[in-house]
Amino acid sequence: MTKANPKKALPIPSLRNIQTFIEVANTGSINQAADFLNITASAVSHQVSSLEQFIGKKLFIRSGKGVSLTPIGEKYLKEVSGAVSVIGRATDQVINDIHHEHLRIHSAPSFGLLWLIQRLNKFRQEYPDLKISLTCSYENLQFSRDNLDIDVRHGLPEWPTLNVKTIKNEKLIPFASRDYLAGKAIKVPADLLQYELIHSDSTLVNWNTWLAWYGVEHHNKNYYFSFDRSYMSIEAARMGMGIILESNLLADDYLRQHNLVPVFNDDRSMAVAAHHFVLPHVNEQKEKVKVFLAWVEKELSASGFAM
Repeated sequence: MTKANPKKALPIPSLRNIQTFIEVANTGSINQAADFLNITASAVSHQVSSLEQFIGKKLFIRSGKGVSLTPIGEKYLKEVSGAVSVIGRATDQVINDIHHEHLRIHSAPSFGLLWLIQRLNKFRQEYPDLKISLTCSYENLQFSRDNLDIDVRHGLPEWPTLNVKTIKNEKLIPFASRDYLAGKAIKVPADLLQYELIHSDSTLVNWNTWLAWYGVEHHNKNYYFSFDRSYMSIEAARMGMGIILESNLLADDYLRQHNLVPVFNDDRSMAVAAHHFVLPHVNEQKEKVKVFLAWVEKELSASGFAM
């Protein structure tokens, strides 16, 4: 005895014949349907007949006044009209959604410049079909209005309605160039007061807080250089302009290339949770977002960070 095949394909007629059937049903006329479809009346009749033969039932009653639907035809029209509309909408969305294979990311400027953009070529090599659109600013952007998939934010994680993935193991550490440190006897935090400290306006912890944490009193230091972007402070330190208190995450590539080094041999850091990948919960379901976040986690892990 032959068993029924539960995966047997459903009977699906020609989509062209379905479209012709719908147009004839809506106009009640072979000739009007032919004009709308820009084909001959004979072709319309042939396509309708082909559909009826495929189904094995009459869909229209033909008369001298035109055509009208049979009860089966009325039921069939109701069912297939919705299906064709779904196909049409899906096709239109794919054709016109120019951002379907684009991942739209907004980032805090220093993270975008110092960490993310440095690694995007690696992402392209792994996922050549997924294109990246990256903008950087400190603006408060909205996901729907600004058509964003992911926002990399700097600051305190105060977004309760959004999914927030905070980068872990980020620390603020005193850094300087090897050339700047050459010949300088910096053994304890208080020694820093003798030298040029570069102030970063944007960090969650500044020099005053750090010095107080490490017990340095009366540290009313005047800063010759003060910058409102971490990438400016880090670059100034690389150029030998002084000592910075900056993120080991943002300075990661500078440390790898030995353009900057920690000022102290022992751990003089302060832990921070300063950078976050933020997105609406619905965006988590997008395959392109899943791919990108998994790649970011891999890249962070390679440098001792996590998310």
